[in-house]
Amino acid sequence: MNPEQPKFRPQERFWPYADLPEQPSEEELVALDPDLQEALFGARPRPFSITLVFPTLDRPRFDEALALARGSAEYRQTGAGAALRHRARFVSSDVLNLRALFEIVGDSPDTEILIDDRPLPYARELWLPLVWFLLFTR
Repeated sequence: MNPEQPKFRPQERFWPYADLPEQPSEEELVALDPDLQEALFGARPRPFSITLVFPTLDRPRFDEALALARGSAEYRQTGAGAALRHRARFVSSDVLNLRALFEIVGDSPDTEILIDDRPLPYARELWLPLVWFLLFTR
């Protein structure tokens, strides 16, 4: 038996890791990549959507573009610094705001157009003009 008192008392927990919840939070689920979300939880029925992914641009109306993007059905930012991307998903009922945002950021070669979260061939040349026909139904 050691007559000296120990200088510290070890914790009763075995693992020295932070206590994390077993289930992800709602914010973590929203931030998941759509392909990973589908692989983990299966395909969820969603309406047809067009997503614009664009970097921070030096444009006179870029503040308006960010306001339109934040007003979309789903908006999020990914990356940081030069790799920062704004991702705005629009459903077909919001075609006016989609067109307004595309008019501001669409001519940049760094702007990506995703159809149902997937890069498809001719998205810029074929899919968007087809969606513009929805403007005539209003």
